[in-house]
Amino acid sequence: MSKINRRDFLASTATFAASFSIVPSNVIAGLGKIPPSDQLTVANIGCGTQGLREMGSLLQNPKVRVVAVCDVNKFSTDYIDWSPHGIRNDIRETLGDDTWWEGKPGIPGGRDIGQEYVERFYAKNKPSGKYKGCASYEDYRELFAKEKKGIDAVKIMTPDHTHAPIALAAMDQRMHVVTHKPIANRLLEGRKVIQKAKDTGLVTHLLAWSDRPEYRQIKAWMDSGLIGELKEIHNWSYRPVWQQWTKRPSEAQAIPEGLNWELWLGPVPDIPYHKNYTHNVFRGWYEFGGGSVADMGHYSLFPLFETLGIDRSPVSARAFGTTTREEINQVYQWVKNDVAFPASCTIKWNFPAQASLP
Repeated sequence: MSKINRRDFLASTATFAASFSIVPSNVIAGLGKIPPSDQLTVANIGCGTQGLREMGSLLQNPKVRVVAVCDVNKFSTDYIDWSPHGIRNDIRETLGDDTWWEGKPGIPGGRDIGQEYVERFYAKNKPSGKYKGCASYEDYRELFAKEKKGIDAVKIMTPDHTHAPIALAAMDQRMHVVTHKPIANRLLEGRKVIQKAKDTGLVTHLLAWSDRPEYRQIKAWMDSGLIGELKEIHNWSYRPVWQQWTKRPSEAQAIPEGLNWELWLGPVPDIPYHKNYTHNVFRGWYEFGGGSVADMGHYSLFPLFETLGIDRSPVSARAFGTTTREEINQVYQWVKNDVAFPASCTIKWNFPAQASLP
């Protein structure tokens, strides 16, 4: 058999997405069962809460080797998460070390933590107990320039507004791409990413998605004629589950040491730094996130559309959001909010006829 380039092999098979699936720990007896030359080399871009939360499944997958991490934040303990010890406990379980982060305050994140996580995990399977094979970068462009020959794929775990620029740059370097939802923070950017994937023929995969067997049950009822003609679909979410503001911060704050604010902004025009933009609160701002729909639509709407065969775009949309007032000189005034998503909203889409729907 003639030798073929591993990236070309990946692009011609469906094994790539499967290689990122979670492998039960009892299946993995340690590295070495799959030669390093046959492992997928991956760069993990984004080492915040979700990036670290999902890194354990990458590390425990014997088909994958994480060779680089990247984050514009070097290290800090001021991340915001859904529980005080969830990230810490996930890392402890993956490392098999109940003392990791013992006695330390706050919720950690940043590229230093990502690099430590990777190297401590792989060190477990080295006779010496040491491992130094994970590069660390502040700027994804430098990562691509220096590591492009050694990386098969990138996993993008950054805030929403930088998903598209990183994905496009990775595909320019012929790297396969896994992107956490959403594809982009602007429709134009999303279309460019999709077109680039088509043009290059690279393997791309969008996280996240969840199987919904109840949707298939609904479809079976519809096919049997039990509920008549489908006229409306109602979908709920309790999002947002992050702090939500109606105005930009007015006070100035110093950029924390170790955070490259210019790189964090990426394609967004310059805005003065404030902690209310970063670390798990970015999604509520127009510039940085897509609000509740971009956060949860991939879980509930996408599999619903897929199951029912809704693939033609809506012809119209209307949105209704909550508003508020503030007291100014003893008089309530409307708060003009043109920077962030509302605390709650209703969105109505009208779709044309689909292949099997009115």
